[in-house]
Amino acid sequence: MNFTRWSARLPGTQRRAAARGTDHGVSPAQRADSVPAARGESDQQLEPVSDDVPALEDFSVREILGSLPGLGALTYGPDHRVAYVNDAYAAAFGPRPPGATVAAVCPELAELGLPPLMDQVLRSGKPRTVKSRRTHAGGSYTVTCLPVDTRGTAESGVLVHAADVTDHAEAAERLRASERRHRETAVTLQRSLLPQELEQPDDLRVAATYQPGGTDAAVGGDWYDVITLGAGRTALVIGDVMGRGVRAAAVMGQLRTAVRAYARLDLPPHEVLQLLDGLAAEIDASQIATCVYAVHDPNEGRLVYASAGHLPILVRDEDGTVRRAEEPTGPPLGTGGWLHASGTIALPPGSTAVLYTDGLVERRREDIDEGVAALERALSGATGSPQVVCDRLLRALGVTAEHDDDVAVLVLQHPSRTGPDAELFHNAALDLLGGVEAAPRARAFASGVLSSWRFPVELRDLGVLATSELVANSLQHGTPPMRLRLRRTDRRLIIEVTDGDDHLPRRRRAETEDEAGRGISIIATIASSWGSRRTPGGGKAVWCEFALPG
Repeated sequence: MNFTRWSARLPGTQRRAAARGTDHGVSPAQRADSVPAARGESDQQLEPVSDDVPALEDFSVREILGSLPGLGALTYGPDHRVAYVNDAYAAAFGPRPPGATVAAVCPELAELGLPPLMDQVLRSGKPRTVKSRRTHAGGSYTVTCLPVDTRGTAESGVLVHAADVTDHAEAAERLRASERRHRETAVTLQRSLLPQELEQPDDLRVAATYQPGGTDAAVGGDWYDVITLGAGRTALVIGDVMGRGVRAAAVMGQLRTAVRAYARLDLPPHEVLQLLDGLAAEIDASQIATCVYAVHDPNEGRLVYASAGHLPILVRDEDGTVRRAEEPTGPPLGTGGWLHASGTIALPPGSTAVLYTDGLVERRREDIDEGVAALERALSGATGSPQVVCDRLLRALGVTAEHDDDVAVLVLQHPSRTGPDAELFHNAALDLLGGVEAAPRARAFASGVLSSWRFPVELRDLGVLATSELVANSLQHGTPPMRLRLRRTDRRLIIEVTDGDDHLPRRRRAETEDEAGRGISIIATIASSWGSRRTPGGGKAVWCEFALPG
């Protein structure tokens, strides 16, 4: 093919008229006069521009295309017949016979998906570019298709220019693989630090869900936990470290471990958050976290909670009404200088409570209160088991595998028991009045209650002995008012004595000649577990548990 007949339409470039000012009626002298003097050389006369300027048609297209470092191919006609391929193209894919169609002799262009793009270029007359397309051989190319025409004919063609970006593509893939490994490590660490199996309290049904953000989102520091405190009480916690990656997950793990340790002290929720606040600042002053710590007592039918900058607990009543836990809410953990306070929200039988992190309700360009309101609407119609409620809330809020943030949801239900199931749960209480004569009354009361609950004789005797020791300890070291409470669940017998003195008992080794000091040791020996705590109104509670047979 005669390449002198071909010329490229280069945007912004005029041909001979632009190169030679004489085409516009401008003389060489006028062009010379119009050239401004260089800075600092105004007294020097510049030589006039030569009128022998070569035009674009004077350049050899073959030489230009052949010297390009990128791969070049020139095609013509609607069926894209090969007019020319440069040396770089021939070196990469081999020579191509002129006149043959691209479909017949250029499979590499089909691998890059170019034929439809070349059709578009012919129809529109506009250039098109595709980035980092791969061939079966493994090479990656960024390709630009430019429209060209022939002088004096109706034929149009396409100039295909491909830049080899294989090295860049491989480097990008290595970077993506490194990021995937980093993310997988963070996700593995995050999941390993979360509870592998939730504790299941006697009086609550609990389920939780954690979903990391999509592949474009770094793993965060969301966590949750369920901690049985003894005497039927349960601590529930959910939190979110405000950060991303392995560091956030590591801080989360330390905070979760600390929460479990502080929970064993059976402190009020606001005191637990006060301790966590100081610890968070010591772990990493640049990391702050939000957290809700709540305690459920089946005897009170409510949640006592404290919040450090976290979103409010939601409670759905049996009739579908949703309530929101209001103040008090303090600043996030790690900020310091704040005295946290505890609040309460009712959790009657048949109700469901939801604790969650901001990934569930926070959306870009949307106020977070709108997200919480959407969660309230979703919760009002969410029925079923706690795990079913978790799944329904995620679907209702549009959380998918590609969600842009971590999501943690903790759902607890206080079931409404009827029929045979209700027969497994009983409570009995006795106010201890009258001084030392309260001890025999307490023993008689415990014996009668345990007999009515049809416990085996051995367990009944152990229960009466534990009652006697707890009441004697309270009479000796406590102050009025005193109260004995017996509770049975489907799994355990709980005996608890409260009094007005806030001095907590401790187990100690009694010497042979000592006449006292053995009560708590006896309790620790015969019971499955025991403990004590300060009560909110002042005073203390000392309790022990016995596992039921079978």
